[in-house]
Amino acid sequence: MYRVLVYNIAYGSGAPSSYTENILKIHRYLKRPDKNLKKISTFIESSKADIVGLIEIDTGSFRASRQNQAEEIGKHSSHYTHCLTKYGESLTGKIIPILRKQGNAILAKDKESNGIYRGFKKLIIELDMGSFRFFLLHLSLTKRARKMQFDHMANLLSSSKCPVIIAGDFNAFRGTSELRNMRKKLGLVNPNVDKLPTYPSWHPKHQLDFILCSKEIKIKNFEIPNVHLSDHLPLIMDFEL
Repeated sequence: MYRVLVYNIAYGSGAPSSYTENILKIHRYLKRPDKNLKKISTFIESSKADIVGLIEIDTGSFRASRQNQAEEIGKHSSHYTHCLTKYGESLTGKIIPILRKQGNAILAKDKESNGIYRGFKKLIIELDMGSFRFFLLHLSLTKRARKMQFDHMANLLSSSKCPVIIAGDFNAFRGTSELRNMRKKLGLVNPNVDKLPTYPSWHPKHQLDFILCSKEIKIKNFEIPNVHLSDHLPLIMDFEL
């Protein structure tokens, strides 16, 4: 049996207790999040997840003391790390240097896992586990761009014969109907059958974070731990092939 954990850690910046605090403490995104990152690392280690999808990680800016947050978490939990920055050496990254180090990552217990960074606008990381493929997404805040990204994933995997898991922060503020076409085309199952919300962590209202699976994936357990270390709640799924 495998366990997958998906978590938007908001660069380790912590969890506000309200929308007002979220605005008033916006400066937390520029502060060193050492203590909170240690708590996140401890939680991930205790989860005993085989695969961890991390959204919004800092790969080495001044905020993270020039260290890669995903690699630090991976060392703590004995995972191998696959990272991808969102902006890199683009014009946006050059204008605002801190953005150059913002990204997403997959951590895997399996040393033989193969990370492939071939995403749509650098928003997708693929991990080839041999018997299945895991895709980590962080989609746009605009509905029009998200539709293009969902369509891209549907076309990318329409001919795949290997079971897939597609997970991440989809930013689907308009509801799960945004996912309908991709799910139908790829035959994906949403283990969150109760439509439990994941954002904001202090008073969840929106289901923004997802784990979607091929029907060949046998879901054994799904949960959203009540862990307040980010503005998102984490997702955990146990499954067999």
